[in-house]
Amino acid sequence: MIKVENVCKNFNKTHALHNVSLEVNQGDIISLIGPSGSGKSTLLRCIHGLETIDSGKIYLDGELMDRNNEKKFREQRNKMGFVFQHFNLFPNMTVLENCKLAQIEVLHKSDAEAETVALEYLDKVGLKEKRDSYPNNLSGGQKQRVAIARALCMSPDIMLFDEPTSALDPEMIKEVLDVMKDLGKQGMTMVVVTHEMGFARKVGTRVVFLDQGEIIEENTAEEFFSNPQSDRAKDFLSKVFYD
Repeated sequence: MIKVENVCKNFNKTHALHNVSLEVNQGDIISLIGPSGSGKSTLLRCIHGLETIDSGKIYLDGELMDRNNEKKFREQRNKMGFVFQHFNLFPNMTVLENCKLAQIEVLHKSDAEAETVALEYLDKVGLKEKRDSYPNNLSGGQKQRVAIARALCMSPDIMLFDEPTSALDPEMIKEVLDVMKDLGKQGMTMVVVTHEMGFARKVGTRVVFLDQGEIIEENTAEEFFSNPQSDRAKDFLSKVFYD
């Protein structure tokens, strides 16, 4: 589905990504993990086109993502749902309106069609009864579940999550992770930037460990956590799973 080929990204003199290559196949649930500042979120944003890359190539379904082909690039981006750390809901719109907007503006659906789809996905994330609520009246966990529903309304082929639980209180994390687990069981392809090692270990099919803008190690979740190969990964895990 997605192929990242020798991608580099710099912010001024900082090398955020250095010759990063990665393949995401249909049905994969890939956990991008690593210390803060390792390039995880930058990689995800580059895949989605939220950041320009300085060199390298990114392909979706075998076709180059080329910003110079604006129409094609927009169509490719629409195949990827993106869930942000801080929800990015429109505060002046109800939950239902948040979920309808892009369907109407981007997919050119009628209001009735968009509402039918929106209610379907709000029901899937357990928030259909909040359809007329405004984001400020929701808990953090509820806001993130609405954000997931909104992304799913666009019928994406792949979902990208950028630290979806890091802005949540601990008791709200589970409700968001449960929605993501259900998506995985339904076969949704996902790339998840996360600090939730339990999710990466139990739900992820593959773990990609980054440090200082490079992929240090990539393996199945089971192998990575039980038998890390690199000293850097061993050191990272020893600090995450401290006694």
